[in-house]
Amino acid sequence: MTTETSEAPGEAGEAPPRRHVTSLEVLCGVLVLALVGQQWFTDKLDAPAIQTGATIFVAVCVQALPFLVIGVLISGAIAAFVSADLLRKVLPKRAALAVPVAGVAGVALPSCECAAVPVARRLIRQEVPASVALTFLLAAPAVNPIVLVATAVAFPGEPRMVLARLLGSLSTAIVMGWLWARFGKMEWFAERALQRLPEHDGARARWAVFFETARQDLVDAGGFLVIGGLTAAVLNVVVPRAWINTLGEQLVLGVIVMALLAVILALCSEADAFVVASLSTMPLLPRLVFLVVGPAVDIKLFALQAGTLGRRFAVRFAPLTFVVAILCAVVVGVVVLP
Repeated sequence: MTTETSEAPGEAGEAPPRRHVTSLEVLCGVLVLALVGQQWFTDKLDAPAIQTGATIFVAVCVQALPFLVIGVLISGAIAAFVSADLLRKVLPKRAALAVPVAGVAGVALPSCECAAVPVARRLIRQEVPASVALTFLLAAPAVNPIVLVATAVAFPGEPRMVLARLLGSLSTAIVMGWLWARFGKMEWFAERALQRLPEHDGARARWAVFFETARQDLVDAGGFLVIGGLTAAVLNVVVPRAWINTLGEQLVLGVIVMALLAVILALCSEADAFVVASLSTMPLLPRLVFLVVGPAVDIKLFALQAGTLGRRFAVRFAPLTFVVAILCAVVVGVVVLP
């Protein structure tokens, strides 16, 4: 009769596992380097374009990171304390009704687009219909009270701009949810976005799930935030500012250009109203398009969606969202704005 003996890790030829650098560590390292060495970079790289790009990169990442943390904390709370059965009981059975409910729910959760992505993935992994999760993903960054108050402050003489932004963004989220319910396919999601989460009993186990889920979601999304911020910074430098000044009298061209700028600039939804309000020579309709398109689809958000939900999903969802957001903004703008 033989007995089996267990060997400690690192003994009997078994090498200990190698530690890998995660995307979260890359994000923290790049931000620390950029903040600490900003003056050095400014002195050594005395080029206005490089200085502008570095400033925009740091601003995008630093501005988005707190809301990303909020998002992963909400994601961890959903995973640990909200069961799939509870979510199914709260939401209407029919997708046609559940989608508008998810859109209105975005009003109650102040978050930017970075924070909404991990929450949407968590909802999908809790077996909430993807159409509902994606509706929340689009609505939460655009119709929450913080964004609407910021819009009112940025446009003090145009109170209808707040209503137009609310209706345009909410209609974009609901239409996209209905379109996904009709035409979307679950195989477009990455496998990691569909893994079923086990139920956990006991307060201690649930808190462990909360912290581990939040940590893992932050690791997953952090590196893609760096990629999106870097791309936005480069494109911000490339786009000539003089182009914007020539669009005041060309409404159709102004709508198209402002939609593209919303994608390229990748501004946080809590700050974009102040940026677009400064373009006083631009009509209100193109500026509304900017405010509706930006929180729904931009370079940073595309990178986060590709890394969190899968590339096959992102390359289909982002272009369709872009078109729907433009159409909803134009229709609402024609009706609401003078």
